Amino acid sequence: MTPTEPASPSVSSSPPRPLPPAGEEPRPAPDVRPASIRDAALLARLNGFVHSVHAGNRPDVFRSGAARAELVPIFETHLAREDVRAFVAHLAGRPVGYALAVIADRPGDALTRPRTFVILEHLAVDPRAARTGVATALVEAVRTAGRQEGCSSLLTDVWDFNADARAFYEAAGFTTMRHILERPI
Repeated sequence: MTPTEPASPSVSSSPPRPLPPAGEEPRPAPDVRPASIRDAALLARLNGFVHSVHAGNRPDVFRSGAARAELVPIFETHLAREDVRAFVAHLAGRPVGYALAVIADRPGDALTRPRTFVILEHLAVDPRAARTGVATALVEAVRTAGRQEGCSSLLTDVWDFNADARAFYEAAGFTTMRHILERPI
């Protein structure tokens, strides 16, 4: 992905959905496309959905009310990096979520084996699109990108207060790799 390449056509990366019960309209499947640097303002807006959860639960760590004007340059920097893979999800033509991941290539040393893996740094979905397959489609897009880069695994972290995110990741097949503990000093 380069900062100047045009956005790719939408590609649905979610598995087929079961048919809805009789009498219900079928839900549209999310469309996921790679993000480009031109999506920085969109990602800054979508980030607000997850950032508000973080700021509300850990105001000692997260600032509340960050201006989008402050966030856009941060996302432009992320999207310009060669090791970043980012995706935008649309539902019924409306942008409703994004994922941003980093390809990590770690050389081995005396204690560890060399490995390449992908780290899901951001996953944000508009709450109005919750439980529609958007997050699953975004994670699958990141997994596919990681596979194409030769990654052996997909890592992410989740704040302990975010029970919904923990439940989603567990349902998506993630398992606990390690625990990060905190103690005030």
